[in-house]
Amino acid sequence: MSVILKDLDKRLCIAVAHYWKTLAAQSKKQRTGEEADRGRRGAVTAGKQMNGFCLLIAKMLAENGMPEAHIHLDKKLELPGFFRPTKKWDLVVVYKRKLVAAMEFKSQRGPSFGNNFNNRSEEAIGTAHDLWTAFREGAFKNSPRPWLGWVMLLEDCEASRAPVSIEEPHFKVFPEFKGSSYMKRYELLLRRLVRERLYDSAALLVATEKQGKTGQYLEPAKDLQAKPFFAGLGGHIGTILAGQS
Repeated sequence: MSVILKDLDKRLCIAVAHYWKTLAAQSKKQRTGEEADRGRRGAVTAGKQMNGFCLLIAKMLAENGMPEAHIHLDKKLELPGFFRPTKKWDLVVVYKRKLVAAMEFKSQRGPSFGNNFNNRSEEAIGTAHDLWTAFREGAFKNSPRPWLGWVMLLEDCEASRAPVSIEEPHFKVFPEFKGSSYMKRYELLLRRLVRERLYDSAALLVATEKQGKTGQYLEPAKDLQAKPFFAGLGGHIGTILAGQS
């Protein structure tokens, strides 16, 4: 079954622009309102910036045959965990009472990359480990192995490209981390999440604030591009639907 990826580049541009325009609108609202959060943090904690990617994935799934009623992106996003009762994913596909796919759409902008990178790393690793342990223990009944995906949109700026020092008080870190920027660290993180089979696919997109508002973006790693991410997901959906026909 061929995978439909109609106007993918154009749709990705729209999703990237949505992210930056939503951030700008939220920042403006924070400055003029009386909400507790302020500045950039207020815009980030307000959420909804990555909805463009959620809608893009949902439409692609529907175009590849998945009934819209089985694609959840606004509610019914909670899935059982093993180390915690539930985890709320960004997009979930449940077809004929079987878990088909679950995805996360995350972003990061400056100026604080250090702590946020560590938080994103722990979140990505822990979320997948929790789900796969729950899967092993039968939380999803007779579901076949679900498809897990992670999409990351990172601000392309001097701070995300600059080399970062590392403290090694007791043991040496892996050499590829030495002198690496936060952009490179995200690349290493996502690649290893896939290689270790914590996720079936991951995509890394980067954009400057100025170019991002017009939908322009870069994909710094060939193996983490959006097209194979979408193709892999579409292929999995096709296999599930063919097996249930």
